[in-house]
Amino acid sequence: MVVLRMKRMGRIRRPFYRISAMDKRSPRDGRVIEALGWFDPITTDPEKTINLKAGRIHYWLSVGAQPSETVAALFKKNGIDPKPGPHHAELVDSDKPVSMESAAE
Repeated sequence: MVVLRMKRMGRIRRPFYRISAMDKRSPRDGRVIEALGWFDPITTDPEKTINLKAGRIHYWLSVGAQPSETVAALFKKNGIDPKPGPHHAELVDSDKPVSMESAAE
């Protein structure tokens, strides 16, 4: 089963996360199937806080990938429906990155 979750990067007391499609059995920082974006919780600039590949996220959700609770909350905050299922199939073509500004509009 494929899960969309965060992989911790950065250094001590300075976290940085990559949002990735991974096998459910792999460890948190293990092998990634595909990188789907990144999240920097420390930065205050909304443009540099999160970057998501919306088209690829919709693809993974359309084939049944399950987002973690945290990733689902980030998707919802940025205008991506986090529920897995075939309703994402028509949105797969848009592969534009999503930022905080475009989600607010």
